[in-house]
Amino acid sequence: MEQQKLPNEIAIIVLSIFGIICCWCFGLGIIPAVIALVLALKSQRIYKENPELYSNFKTINIGKILAIIGIVLSVYYIGSVIYQISTIGWDGIMEQQREMMEQWGIEE
Repeated sequence: MEQQKLPNEIAIIVLSIFGIICCWCFGLGIIPAVIALVLALKSQRIYKENPELYSNFKTINIGKILAIIGIVLSVYYIGSVIYQISTIGWDGIMEQQREMMEQWGIEE
């Protein structure tokens, strides 16, 4: 019997990598990472029903690990932003940003 591929293999990998890349963009990487994790868990459930039918379980597992990394990085970023706002305050953050822009010679 010929082995099949589990569904959503490419989507899981692409969304997982996109989640890691976008995790520093205001924590928005959490969205594709969570979608990738849900798809990976669905594919794992399908695989566990009939493991001898499918050949790409390792790829699904790698996508799941990458999705978890993307979620963790996004949560870390969101937590650090919340911590900065609570300790420095919004005005302090804007003042730091203005000073950095002046150092780099960027006009507003």
